[in-house]
Amino acid sequence: MPSLPRSLPRICVALGLPTASQLYKAAEHEYKNGSTFLEFRLDYLRDPLTGIETIADFRRRYSDVHILGTCRHQANHGHFSGSLDNQIRLLSAAGKAGAVAVDLEIESAEKVKKAVFSLREEVALVISYHNFTVTPPLAAISRRVMRIPADAYKIIVTARKPGDNLRVLQFARNGLDDSAPLIAFAMSETGVATRVLAPSYGCLYTYAAPSEGEGTADGQISGALMRNLYRCEKLKRQTRVYGVIADPVAHSKSPLIHNRGFQSRRLDAVYLPFRVATPHLADWMKFARELPVQGFSVTIPHKQRIIRHLDVVEPLAKRIGAVNTVWRKGGKWRGTNTDIDGVLKPLARRRRILGASVLIAGYGGAARAAAITLADAGARITITGRNLQSATALARAIRAETMSIKDAAAGHFDVLIHATPVGMSPNVNESLFPHRVPADVVFDMVYNPHETALLKQAEAQGCQVIYGSEMLLEQAGRQFEIWTGETAPLSVMRGALGLQ
Repeated sequence: MPSLPRSLPRICVALGLPTASQLYKAAEHEYKNGSTFLEFRLDYLRDPLTGIETIADFRRRYSDVHILGTCRHQANHGHFSGSLDNQIRLLSAAGKAGAVAVDLEIESAEKVKKAVFSLREEVALVISYHNFTVTPPLAAISRRVMRIPADAYKIIVTARKPGDNLRVLQFARNGLDDSAPLIAFAMSETGVATRVLAPSYGCLYTYAAPSEGEGTADGQISGALMRNLYRCEKLKRQTRVYGVIADPVAHSKSPLIHNRGFQSRRLDAVYLPFRVATPHLADWMKFARELPVQGFSVTIPHKQRIIRHLDVVEPLAKRIGAVNTVWRKGGKWRGTNTDIDGVLKPLARRRRILGASVLIAGYGGAARAAAITLADAGARITITGRNLQSATALARAIRAETMSIKDAAAGHFDVLIHATPVGMSPNVNESLFPHRVPADVVFDMVYNPHETALLKQAEAQGCQVIYGSEMLLEQAGRQFEIWTGETAPLSVMRGALGLQ
C-alpha cells in the first residue's frame, strides 16, 4: 500500500486553472521559484481528464516534484459536477500518472467507502474536511474523518475571530488520537497566522497560493512569502511570535520590515499580520496570552482601545491616550508609543521644530502622538479634520487651535502632518487637500501607497515632502529594540521596503 513520503515539503502550493496548458505553465513557474510540492486541482479544469496527462508530463520532466491530486465535488465547494464513481476514477488515474497522494473530501468518501478502500491501495490518500463558514468543535470533526482509513487527515475551518485561531493551533499541537498525520489551519484573512504556524505546531504541511494568479481558498498567501518572508519551513514550536493587529491588515508593510530585521539579526522569531475586528480586541488578548505572543504592533482601529487591556502603560503613551507597541515582561502586558520617534526624527532632519506652525489633519492615535510630541517640542499646533468636534477635543487637550479643512486649505503653515487614512490603498486618489496644500513641509503618515495623492500635489507645488515610510521605519526600529534588546538594522529594514 502506498504511503506519504517522509521528505514531503511543508508548503503545498495550490493550483486551480481552467486549462491543462495554463496548469502546466503555472506549475513550472512555481517549481522554478523553489516550490516542489504542488496541488493540481483537477476540478478547476474544464476537462478534468486533461489534468491526468498533465501530471504525467510534469512528473516526467521534473521527477523530484511532489504532486497532490484533488478533484473536489461541486456539492462540497469544488467544481467537479460528475458522478462520485468518476471522481474516484479521476483520483485513481492521478495516482497512476505520478501523483504522490490524492485528496478526497469526507462527504464523498462517506458515500463510497468501498471505492475509497480500493483507491488507497493505489495511491496515498488524504481525507479532507472543510468548513467555509465557522470553526466548529474540532474533536467531533476528527472522529468523523478518522472513520475512513487514510494516510493523513486534513481539517480546514474558517476563522471569524482570534479565538478560532487559538482553537485550531491547540488542536494541531495535540494531534489526532492515533498519531495519524494531520493538516489543520483556518481559512480567511483572520486565519492567515494559522497557515504560517501550522507546520511548527506539528501539522504535516500547509497550503499557499501561487506567486502569480489567485489562490484556491480564502486567506492563502503566496508560497514565496511563506518560504522567504515568514520562513514557514524553518519555524519551530519555540519560535517567538510577534505581529501587528489591525482591521484591515493586509496592506501592512510591518511584516516585511520586522521579518527582514529578525533574519538580519539571526533571531528565531516571526512577525505575522493579525486581522482583529473592533469587537474582538478582548478575544485577541486571550489569544496573545495563550499562544503566546511576545509582542505586537497596534494600529487602526485599536491604538486607544488597547490601553484598557494592558497592565502597564508608559507615562507619555498614557498622556497621548494611544499605544502602538505592546510587549510582555514579567508576566505583564506593557505598552508604549513609538509613533513619537516616527514623528520627531524625520521632521527634525528637515527643519527646526521650536516655534514652527504645524497643521495636523486628524485626531486619532497617530494624530494625538504627533500633536502632543510637537507641542512639547515648542511647535504651534492647529488641528483640522472632517469632524470638527473631534478635532476640537484634541486641540483642547494640548491648548491648540482648531480650523476647518476649508479654512486650513486657504491658510499657510510651516508643516502639514496628515494623520488620517484618507489616500490609503485602495483609495489612492483621495486627498484632504486636492487643490492646494497649505504648508512648506508636508508629512503624510500614509505609507501605502508610497507616494500618495497628497504628496504628489505637494511636490507639484514645490513643497518639501516626508513619506510615511520614514515614520514607519523609525517607529518600527524602536519597536524592534524594545522587543529584542538589540539595535535595529535600519538599513536592512529600509531595504525591505525597496528604499535607499
